[in-house]
Amino acid sequence: MKHQLILDILPNSQPSFDNMVVGHNAQAIESARNLKAGQTLYLWGPDGSGRSHLLKASTHTFGGLYFDDKTSAEHILQCATGNLPMPPLVAIDDMHKLDLASQSASFTLYNRFKELSGGEHAFKLIVAGDRAPLNMPLREDLRTRLGSGFTERLTPLSDQDKLEALLNLTHEQAMPITPEVLQWLLKYGSRDIRVLWGTIQSLDRYALSHQRAITVPLLKTMLAEQTLF
Repeated sequence: MKHQLILDILPNSQPSFDNMVVGHNAQAIESARNLKAGQTLYLWGPDGSGRSHLLKASTHTFGGLYFDDKTSAEHILQCATGNLPMPPLVAIDDMHKLDLASQSASFTLYNRFKELSGGEHAFKLIVAGDRAPLNMPLREDLRTRLGSGFTERLTPLSDQDKLEALLNLTHEQAMPITPEVLQWLLKYGSRDIRVLWGTIQSLDRYALSHQRAITVPLLKTMLAEQTLF
């Protein structure tokens, strides 16, 4: 059954392997699920392909640390050089956005990973970026590290995947929205499923406040009113 979401779009939901729509990314998801201590995985794909969700799902499932471009270089370096045991898994997201200081700290973390990879303190390392390893805008020594382990490409959800995901969400939230409304949104709305879900939530509130059934004409009215302000 395709009842899983590849993006973290439910409010207050914790990303997990169980709330993903697999789409064409079954191999990448299985690689993350089955990664062993002492192994690295590099995931790459465009925005909206589920990179962050998959890294957070791995972190929550196995226990570990999640870093991204908002994490200070000092924090990453402390993890790489500290005296405390390493967690079971370390994830670094949006590698392409890291500044030079964070790149240097990440390189040190890779070296710590290699140092421990053959022993009892080995940990899993998952990294994600928006392009293939050799095309990453990073310092050379770090770029070569990205392709040293398993590499998997992620692809965005198809319109059919998005439709199934949104139908499941509206059903779970008891929203009386027909497939016709969702199909109109998929044709004329944003390509980002998170934006689509936000529009659906707004439409649900709009229909309740106007005591109207949710229809395509009502959706058009709501969107037209929004452009006036």
